[in-house]
Amino acid sequence: MSFRKAGRGPTPPILLFLLVLSGCSRQANQPQAQRIAVLRFENLSGDSSLSWQGRALSEIISTELEGAGNLQVISSSRLHAFDRAMGVRPIGSPGISSESSQALAAGATQMAYGQYVVRNGRLEAQLTLEDVLTNKTIKVISAAVPTGDVLGAATALARQISPKLAPYGTRNSQAIAGYVRALEAGDATVMELGLNVAIAADPDFAPPYRLLAEMKLQRQDRAGAVSTVEQALSRGNAIPELERARLQLVAAELSGTPEARQNALSKLTQLDSSDAATWRTLGDTALGRHDYRTASQAYGKALELQPDDVALLNSLGYADAQAGDLDGAMKALRRYEALRPKEANPLDSMGDVNLMDGRLAEAEDFYLQAAKKDPSFNNQSSLMKAALAHLLTGNASGANRIFDRYLEARTEAKDPIVDYRRAEWTWISGHRKMAAQQMGAFALKAESGPLREMASRAYAELATWSIMLGDREMAMRLAQKAISLAGPSSAGNALVARFFALPPASSSEWTVRAEQQFPGPAQTAIRNFSLAYALLIDKQFQPAQLLLKEMWDSGSPTADEGMQVMLAWSYLETGKTKEAAALLRTNPIPSAAGLTPYSAFYIPRLLYLRGLLAEKEGRTDDARGYYDKFLALSGPDPLIWGEEKRVRQ
Repeated sequence: MSFRKAGRGPTPPILLFLLVLSGCSRQANQPQAQRIAVLRFENLSGDSSLSWQGRALSEIISTELEGAGNLQVISSSRLHAFDRAMGVRPIGSPGISSESSQALAAGATQMAYGQYVVRNGRLEAQLTLEDVLTNKTIKVISAAVPTGDVLGAATALARQISPKLAPYGTRNSQAIAGYVRALEAGDATVMELGLNVAIAADPDFAPPYRLLAEMKLQRQDRAGAVSTVEQALSRGNAIPELERARLQLVAAELSGTPEARQNALSKLTQLDSSDAATWRTLGDTALGRHDYRTASQAYGKALELQPDDVALLNSLGYADAQAGDLDGAMKALRRYEALRPKEANPLDSMGDVNLMDGRLAEAEDFYLQAAKKDPSFNNQSSLMKAALAHLLTGNASGANRIFDRYLEARTEAKDPIVDYRRAEWTWISGHRKMAAQQMGAFALKAESGPLREMASRAYAELATWSIMLGDREMAMRLAQKAISLAGPSSAGNALVARFFALPPASSSEWTVRAEQQFPGPAQTAIRNFSLAYALLIDKQFQPAQLLLKEMWDSGSPTADEGMQVMLAWSYLETGKTKEAAALLRTNPIPSAAGLTPYSAFYIPRLLYLRGLLAEKEGRTDDARGYYDKFLALSGPDPLIWGEEKRVRQ
């Protein structure tokens, strides 16, 4: 059969840029599993009613090639995850023009693209397999089958790429057509109709169920999404085990239970160990749940498949550091640095993992190296973190000098909230009343201008500080002021501050207040956060500990970096020394955005808690050292918990 040559033409700028990136990250002498992206076929028949077959061919070939152990196949869902960033091309356009950018972004090393035509009662398809780096054709293959046998054409092409194939999920042509038309639909109603047609034609075909559940969830119909997944799972062994595992992952996502999600991902990797994206997601999920060993193992498996993926190397570094393996962390990050020698992030990450491990001088040095390599990196956050690393040594004056460099850099960058940042630092470095004066001056100046929301945030933070100093009445006035100025980005902090300022109460009363202030499932995270911290403020450590542990174990999205210190605090106050010790082993890593309104809860308390732990364990000299550092950073103004007084006695 004969086709016109599908020339690619000049490489578009975005493709050239991505090719350069992938070329810089790959070593020629290191063999790598090929990552193939099968793009949508071009319809040369002139009959637009057959255009859906172009997507069907690519979908079927991709799925069948998943059974080829020497290939990693980039699924269409992963390809199209980049649509938002790169723009969506018209539905039905050839994949070589509409999906190439996405394939490169997904890490493809080979691209398969093709065309098809229907003539003389035959469906004729041709596929070109091309090396991404060289643009050289690896092979051109073809297949011809009776008209309408899209599955037969796709399988014939796939078998010429690899003799080992996984069977496609259905042999029902109506189910294939309904599903693919749904994928191609630009209208939700048409899409849902196609999915229901596919399910009715073959109830054991799993992908339409997953897509239908996703649609229902997007329109806030969680119950409908759950029902769709349950309907699919009720088919039992009629659906292949791998597809059932994918459905079980959807069910776990819908349940909102991180443990169920991790278990489902773990099962999926057991059934399909060649999918780097699943290994990565398992690592991310385990890391969020503080299951650091599992996270490290998952990232390691993903790196076996994609050894030069710098994001994976970075994640592995953090997982290893949290697991107590600093050598492993540094090995991963040195590899990252070798692949990206001009970037500051590897050095900044080395600072983070050394800070975690308590190697404060080393952390400071890496942060300063990062700041020198790229003075604008992450809004100069490396300087801020270098100052914090120095502060944790108890030397406030030395830390202040570094932080002044950070403020100078932010001033040069025309940061409008330099005075706000200065006030936060002044508080944690031992000058609490001065910090309150600085924050008040910033708030007053900002409240009538374009920084109104930052003024709200400043008043909310002042309210929290007032509570810590024992003045709830002032705190409530400041919180109300914060609410009056609040906008979308500051309302949450203002409401939390007002909640903190409510009068002391029993834990049950605090729970009722939290449910009233933050009602409904959508506010669960902020409700739990506010309640836990309010209980800590009231020194009700036992109920606080139960809630904090639940939040910690689930990887609560509102939990800032100080959550581990808060949980350790509640453990020590309730006699759980061993549990506290595990959490106090590492230092929290501050956000690149800077300190938060809740940083004052754990800095410098972290040093006090380490002293208390050492005291309980009989390490008197260590305890005294930590207590001295704590007092140096507390200054003359004690907080309501009486920790300063206890240490001085």
